[in-house]
Amino acid sequence: MTSLVYRRDIDGLRAVAVLAVVLFHFGVPGFSGGFVGVDVFFVISGYLITSIIWRQHQAARFSFVEFWARRARRILPALFVMMAAVLAVGWFLMAPKDYEELGRSVRYQVMFVSNLLFMRQEGYFDAASDLKPLLHTWSLAVEEQFYIVFPLLLTLLCSRFKHWRLALFSLLLVSFGLSVWAVAYHPEKAFFLLPMRAWELLAGAMLAIAPASQKRLTPAAAQGISLLGMGLILVAVFGYDNSTPFPGTAALLPVLGVVALIWANEHQSTWVGRVLSTRLMVGLGLISYSWYLWHWPVFVFGSYAGAEEFGPVLTGGLIALTLILGYLSWRFVETPFRERRILAGRRQILIAAGLGILVLGIAGQALRWTDGLPSRLSEQALQYARASEWRPELMACITDDKSPADTPFCRYGLSPAAPAQLLVWGDSHATALIPALEESARQHGVNVMLASSAGCLPLEGLEHGTRCAEYNRRVERTLATEPVRDILLVARWSLYLYGDAKGDHGHALRDSNGHYDRAVAEQRLADGLRARVEQLRKAGYRVWLMKEAPLQPFNPPYRLSRLAMLHQPTADVGMPVEDHLRQKAFINRLFADIAAADSHVQVLDPTPQLCDASGLCRAEQDGHSLYTDDNHLSEIGARLVLPALAPLFDDLALRAPEQANTAR
Repeated sequence: MTSLVYRRDIDGLRAVAVLAVVLFHFGVPGFSGGFVGVDVFFVISGYLITSIIWRQHQAARFSFVEFWARRARRILPALFVMMAAVLAVGWFLMAPKDYEELGRSVRYQVMFVSNLLFMRQEGYFDAASDLKPLLHTWSLAVEEQFYIVFPLLLTLLCSRFKHWRLALFSLLLVSFGLSVWAVAYHPEKAFFLLPMRAWELLAGAMLAIAPASQKRLTPAAAQGISLLGMGLILVAVFGYDNSTPFPGTAALLPVLGVVALIWANEHQSTWVGRVLSTRLMVGLGLISYSWYLWHWPVFVFGSYAGAEEFGPVLTGGLIALTLILGYLSWRFVETPFRERRILAGRRQILIAAGLGILVLGIAGQALRWTDGLPSRLSEQALQYARASEWRPELMACITDDKSPADTPFCRYGLSPAAPAQLLVWGDSHATALIPALEESARQHGVNVMLASSAGCLPLEGLEHGTRCAEYNRRVERTLATEPVRDILLVARWSLYLYGDAKGDHGHALRDSNGHYDRAVAEQRLADGLRARVEQLRKAGYRVWLMKEAPLQPFNPPYRLSRLAMLHQPTADVGMPVEDHLRQKAFINRLFADIAAADSHVQVLDPTPQLCDASGLCRAEQDGHSLYTDDNHLSEIGARLVLPALAPLFDDLALRAPEQANTAR
């Protein structure tokens, strides 16, 4: 395979890849594994790029500078236009913090390392993916890094080693091994980093440099292999979902599927090849790069600008818009540059690329220096938007997978250094209550210790990973050294039962086989909570169970700031209380049953403070967002639930003299 002939079927395969990615990102039912479209792109890219390099090497006319100039001409114009447009739209729509992060993304992407940035932003409190308009550029960064390194590597191997193909295949195996290992231990690295993704590009490369065979596949064999290849891709597209450990071994299906298709269609005309070569599929394949570039920013800004969740009509309209923008980008940006109608010379395109990198990089850094230009927003919109930010004092009181294992527990009260009377134990929702806990402790003369770790249930045996288990053991050891008599358990209980609002069951409790089942999750939580309460009661502690605040079906700071920017009313933004009660029906019954069985177990409920007589659980009050996101209370929201904590702190204050005498 030393010659490079235009293959319509490969453009059709690009269409399959981009359709899978776009429909997955827009939440079209059935395409739960559409993310594998990126892996299809990787294999195709590895095959085509290596074919070009190898053909030119054989003809003794390969030039590194010419290669990189061709890549710049192919990739950068459409990318830079999209990034400039995103910056312009972000000016009108984005909150300061997110606009600042957009600037950071721009700066990283023009240096071809946005994948490193997004890998580091996988923390619990980082902005949601649907608020990052350039998140999809991570795959471009991986490819760009490959384009820089691979020509040098291929030239070195084929000029210095007799068995250079074997050496290249060995690198593929090493990369695959790293991917499998990282999926188990560092999934964010497995997903975003070139060393763990290189094997997918190298799979296409190995196909491109395979020695030419004198024997061609029979028509029947080619038909079978092409059908198998497409089947492997479709199984991944329709069978995988967000819970699939990926890439690792799971990526073998789409990767081998693409290799099989390209190989079989090289030998014979096949049914699959003919479908892929139809005018529609080829047309979609031709615009696939630009379509990929534009689809994600449209989704993000659609989420930003929309006052309601995407319905079928809006989803269809936005997908159509991405297709139109992709076509326009291909027609008026990609094609003129690729056909050298604009900046025809090698020197010209490289200078223009350098200027584009410089201008966009400076623009991105300027947004970092100016904190996202908050002056763009009205004072009211800015006030809503700021609710999404947690004060450093609150962030210092929560641990996550990036925190030192010995991060001190936070303490509150008139004498925070004194022994605590109350332990508040839970996940990040315990941290969100700090403003109310701090004020209650000060008013009642009670000392409080807070132990909170992001995404960690305070229940033994139900922890999400070893980090949470180790954290809970640390809390238990600390209890042995503190004269605490009361324990308040706080968590986003529904997250561990049902997953989040987008259907992600990453934190949900599973059965013994690792599968999610609602009934199993409910039973495991019920058993785990009863066991924890029984354990604490046997140790002599009073136990208080905190129900979670109503979950909003949107992100209040963003929804409210957008409405303020559009001069729309915000007073009636929220969710119906009946929806909240329906969502929490199982938890409410469980808490009531546990409390009914023991008079020293009490239940605290913030619902009356957050939901009013009109039947609405409000997201806003007096110009302030009550939430930092769709589930955590803001500082204003936390202070609203002070009356819900009153029974606990009143009881602690009444028993404080008794405890002091006991201590003496």
